[in-house]
Amino acid sequence: MKKVVLIEDSKTLAGALKGALELEGVQTVWAADGVQGVAAARREKPDLILLDLMLPKLSGFEVCKMLKTGEATWRIPVVIMSTLTDSESKTRAQEAGADYFIDKPYDLAATLAEIKKYLNM
Repeated sequence: MKKVVLIEDSKTLAGALKGALELEGVQTVWAADGVQGVAAARREKPDLILLDLMLPKLSGFEVCKMLKTGEATWRIPVVIMSTLTDSESKTRAQEAGADYFIDKPYDLAATLAEIKKYLNM
């Protein structure tokens, strides 16, 4: 079974995406802030990390950089999902090591299709 760590502070968005992924047979672990997210990624060793940029405790930029420089997590693809869609934010995300960027609000069907590509589904 494929596994995703979803790092998202919005309980509503996280619940909707988690539900949709689980209907696709993807085990989804949710973390509500950056600190929990880094810990979950290290503990769970998922196939993919979905990461918001605006998070409590640690920003998504910091989380991404930590994961992409961590021995246990650097190979895991990180897909950013954010309302920060300006070119500076996208450049910062890329510099932090993000593999892909999805603008919020997102189309759920298109987002699931993109996630499935990273999970080889």
